[in-house]
Amino acid sequence: MKHTFEQKVFYSDTDAYGVVWHGSYLRWLEMGRVYLCEMMGHNLIELVEQDIVLPVTNLNVRYKMSAKLNDEIIIETEISKFNGLSVTFKQSIISKETGKKFIEAEVDVVAISNTGGKLYRRMPEVLAKSFEESLKCPALV
Repeated sequence: MKHTFEQKVFYSDTDAYGVVWHGSYLRWLEMGRVYLCEMMGHNLIELVEQDIVLPVTNLNVRYKMSAKLNDEIIIETEISKFNGLSVTFKQSIISKETGKKFIEAEVDVVAISNTGGKLYRRMPEVLAKSFEESLKCPALV
């Protein structure tokens, strides 16, 4: 299962030279993970109400080329690994015009208790089922 959305690069996303600031990519990556979770039926507010939060534990970003002011970009997000404890999201940000990749990223996420910050030994069942199903049908968009 893959989620894709488009975003225009605004002035607030760039530095003084009109080049996307490296931190802007992280915001778009987070948006992609949230949208994918929502597509799978998981509202983050509802998860917090169930005492589940999903912090990032590892972030690996490979910057390939810079996006610039007014570029139209495509953010792709899918689950590449799930081991019962953590889930890995594979993400790309691509030029809509040329199809070239601006960045590739892998992001690892775990589930912790919102009230005490304790790590769940296993991903809560409500999430685990969706993550497992996502790996079984990666071609769905």
